[in-house]
Amino acid sequence: MFRRRRSEQIPELNTSSTADISFMLLIFFLVTSSMDTDKGLVRQLPPPPQQEQPPTDIQKDHVMSVTLDANDQLACNGTLLTPAQLTQQVMQLVKADPEKHVISIQGDRRTTYEAYYRMQNAIVSGYQQLRATGRNYPMRISEQKPKEGGEQ
Repeated sequence: MFRRRRSEQIPELNTSSTADISFMLLIFFLVTSSMDTDKGLVRQLPPPPQQEQPPTDIQKDHVMSVTLDANDQLACNGTLLTPAQLTQQVMQLVKADPEKHVISIQGDRRTTYEAYYRMQNAIVSGYQQLRATGRNYPMRISEQKPKEGGEQ
């Protein structure tokens, strides 16, 4: 007489909620973690012209030439200055002629982004300080192609 052995079954783990828990953990970490945001220059570009417009003549005394060299030195019309001084120069130019001024910017390919960013902030700061007085001053900035290393 052979005794039949009961087959012992190994109990299975209930894994039906594992996917739900994983998904909730993923959502939790995505919501609570902070994403690094890059600094950038906020600019609103003008709409494209509907028809070709003739180029406008600009007088030289209404143009401020701002340059950054490869050593991150800031110059305005050939004179070295700090970003705070640039802000003052921008304010003087814009106050003198709000509608016809142009700020021409040219950097060097070897200029660091931080120096370029400081220059842009100095220019925008000048406009913001003037706009705080209640008048709307148009931002007229012309950006030139960056100089290659060694160009004059």
